[in-house]
Amino acid sequence: MPEEQPPIFRGYRRGKGKGAMPGSAYPAMIDTLRDFLDDLAAAKLDETTIEALAADLQQWRGRLAPLKASEEHRMFGRVDNVPGHGQVMCPAIDIEELDETSVRAQVTFGDYFLGGNAAAHGGAVSLMFDELLGMSANAGPGGVARTAYLHINYRAITPMNRPLTVTATVYAIEGRKRFVRGELKDGERLCADADGLFLELLPGQQ
Repeated sequence: MPEEQPPIFRGYRRGKGKGAMPGSAYPAMIDTLRDFLDDLAAAKLDETTIEALAADLQQWRGRLAPLKASEEHRMFGRVDNVPGHGQVMCPAIDIEELDETSVRAQVTFGDYFLGGNAAAHGGAVSLMFDELLGMSANAGPGGVARTAYLHINYRAITPMNRPLTVTATVYAIEGRKRFVRGELKDGERLCADADGLFLELLPGQQ
């Protein structure tokens, strides 16, 4: 039996990642960065603001550059139990239900992911599916699996700035192959669906 999950379980790969240290401010910082990118994308900037923001960002680049670390020691995208593993490449996925073959979650596409005409960018939808189908493919007891292919069908406009429901289910396993299907819905309306193949890595592969 899979372990019981809290009402909203943020993240996945239980026990397979390093996670943030207890009391770390990193998840809150990533939330602030996510909000900042949404605010920046939605803003009509004047030159004074642009110049000030550029100067601030350049200053932070100078502070961060000496802290560059090898992949295994980085935090970005490697923190368990927070939306998106502590990265902002795709919208935060808030897990509601998770077992060894399926996952149900909520996702909101903020202004940073706008494609145009009040619709989320198709590439952001694809990246979100890759993340969620990967969660389902890796939630079971087997070894880590990577994406072999991912096919997306865009059925309707994906709206911005409101919670959407996304699901993924492993529907077949053939040796190292894990086949997964997913759906993204706005209420009862199907926005997109996905079909993916995830391949379990061989010993020594990463």
